[in-house]
Amino acid sequence: MTGNVTSLFRSTTAHSPSMASLTREDGDGAGPVDFCIPCNPYFPTPAMFDEMAARLREIVTYYPSSADTITAELCSLLQLPPQCVAMGNGSTELITWIDHLLVRESLAVPVPTFGRWTDQPMETGKRVDMFPLQESGGFALDLAQYADFIRTRGTRAVVVCNPNNPDGGYLHKHAVVQFMDAMADRDLVVIDESFLEFADAETEPSVVQEAMLRPNVVVLRSLGKNFGLHGIRFGYLVANPALAGRIRSMLPKWNLNSLAEHVVFMLKEHATEYAQSLQQVRRDRLEMASRLSELPGLTVYPSQGNFLFVRLPVGAEGTAVRDRLLTEHRILVRECGNKIGSSSRFLRLVVRPQVDVRRLVSGLEQVLYGTRRGAAVPELGTGTSYSSGTAAVDRLVGATNGAGMQVPAAPLPAPEAPRPLQQPAAVAQPMPAPQPLPVPQPLPQPLPAPQPVPAPQPVPVPQPAAAGLTPPGVPAQGGLTAAQVRGTNGLTPAPATGWPSAAGWPAAAG
Repeated sequence: MTGNVTSLFRSTTAHSPSMASLTREDGDGAGPVDFCIPCNPYFPTPAMFDEMAARLREIVTYYPSSADTITAELCSLLQLPPQCVAMGNGSTELITWIDHLLVRESLAVPVPTFGRWTDQPMETGKRVDMFPLQESGGFALDLAQYADFIRTRGTRAVVVCNPNNPDGGYLHKHAVVQFMDAMADRDLVVIDESFLEFADAETEPSVVQEAMLRPNVVVLRSLGKNFGLHGIRFGYLVANPALAGRIRSMLPKWNLNSLAEHVVFMLKEHATEYAQSLQQVRRDRLEMASRLSELPGLTVYPSQGNFLFVRLPVGAEGTAVRDRLLTEHRILVRECGNKIGSSSRFLRLVVRPQVDVRRLVSGLEQVLYGTRRGAAVPELGTGTSYSSGTAAVDRLVGATNGAGMQVPAAPLPAPEAPRPLQQPAAVAQPMPAPQPLPVPQPLPQPLPAPQPVPAPQPVPVPQPAAAGLTPPGVPAQGGLTAAQVRGTNGLTPAPATGWPSAAGWPAAAG
């Protein structure tokens, strides 16, 4: 892929260009390896795609069934009452109607999170109260502090994404239920579970059953992300019959297309393959976190989604890394500088099969450090060695011993001013040259003029490191280092105890 790819990102209203536009730009009809769009790479299976392809003409020629018919089939699979479910043309359509119908004046949202939860209510003139997730705390959401924030602000509607996008932070079910009860006096509580199918922290992590019994709770679920079919655009919400019916009554009769209908009716025959695909993604997530955590200066945050949130090393700028990965290595990543509460030092990387991860790691090594460090993926194109912006990364890693603080040995060039006065002694003995420094200081005519030079020395002292956030080069609290990620369950750091036995892992899908 050649050309100025930055223009592709600037010309779109989304965070990244569509895969179709990138494929057209490439010229050879092959798009990049996608680490940007959080999609299940193992589902549908090749056999399912073959079946859809064989019936494509029939599928796209005729009208789909009504949304009620498709919803009833989905509910029979999920064992949910149809009167408590509303299906939409993607979760974004449902977010739009939730905002229009159920959010009156204000909405509380932890940030960073999915952009439509901040942008949609602002577009309709609502007040959006943003609760910042702290980098120093690993972007973990403290529900008690969030509840205090909501009450202090007097916010009427509340959103919680579990797992959160982009960091993958997870809240246990009992904590979410307690929070829902604490917010019983609010107009609306939305629990966005779009990525919950990929979580493995609990056997039954969803709160859909509890939502149906409460008057002000809506749970949002995604189908496109889980089924690996973003292009079909379908998702659903679960709430008590009154709330679900209010949303359902506003949706167009044919808001779901024939491809969505076909996939929903295929699912009961492919439940086993779907379950295997989720297990494979969870296993890949551990392996991918381990590989990325081995890169010097890169911080990987715990995730229960099908993506990983990473902080780039000091000196690396996200848009430059993103553009070079795309142009030189044909890899598309999500740079998070345009996400409220994040910055360009962060990337969200979708979990993909190990062969693609090796290619990603190889590309990051070349872009960030200019070396291959034994990566197994063959080099693509004729990319040049990276020696500009992130060359400082190598120097920092080498000079800090992993402590993240510069070694305070630099402020010794000041002696060079008195050197001319002691030239004879310096010529006779090169080694004791530093010793005469105290002697000449009284002799020179008021040459203490150089003394103002040491005065600026306190400025380089790493005071910025004590500015609340983590110092440069140090993994944020809650982030995973290479040692911590091994033996972890993806939620909390654990001692390096090795990986689980391969015999205990689920069989790979497909």
